[in-house]
Amino acid sequence: MSFMRGDLLTKTRKLVKGLAKAEPVWLKAMEQAPPANFPRSDGKIKQISLPEDVYVKRFFQRHPQSKHEDAIKIRGFDPVPARIFGLRVLELKEQGVSEEEAMSVADMEYRMERKAKKDAYSRLKKIARLQGKMPPPNPYPSAVKEIQAEEKKYVHDRFHNPRTWKLLQMLKEECAAEAQDRIRGGGW
Repeated sequence: MSFMRGDLLTKTRKLVKGLAKAEPVWLKAMEQAPPANFPRSDGKIKQISLPEDVYVKRFFQRHPQSKHEDAIKIRGFDPVPARIFGLRVLELKEQGVSEEEAMSVADMEYRMERKAKKDAYSRLKKIARLQGKMPPPNPYPSAVKEIQAEEKKYVHDRFHNPRTWKLLQMLKEECAAEAQDRIRGGGW
């Protein structure tokens, strides 16, 4: 039935009219209440853009170190700083502030918040040292350091796993044997 145009109902009607198929039981019911026709796509995927995307790009131009922060944190409820920046600029523009002033105000707020977080962590570390305790882990680590912390156990395992050492030793022996064969054979 793939050579015929139309949906299941149209194709079945054509087959029944042409006596190629007996009339199915469900045909009359389907004719009375046909299924919904959904519009077909033209095959082009339209890019989704939000109003704050322009300002998010400008944020990343001003603060390239923030690119390492996840643009969309699936597990998180708080928007990332770039989105907050873009939304804040839009909010200020709605209040009648010019675009440049809105961007500078949002940038200043971002820098102040970042500095406040760093200061709060340094105070926590000082309090912990005064109490003779270990300082708490940084609640605001950089994204690069988070990734490195996740990968640390694998890097350690790579250099200290006995199986890895055995594989490395076997590879060295194979390379040495190939080199000996080339020397004895007089060429490649």
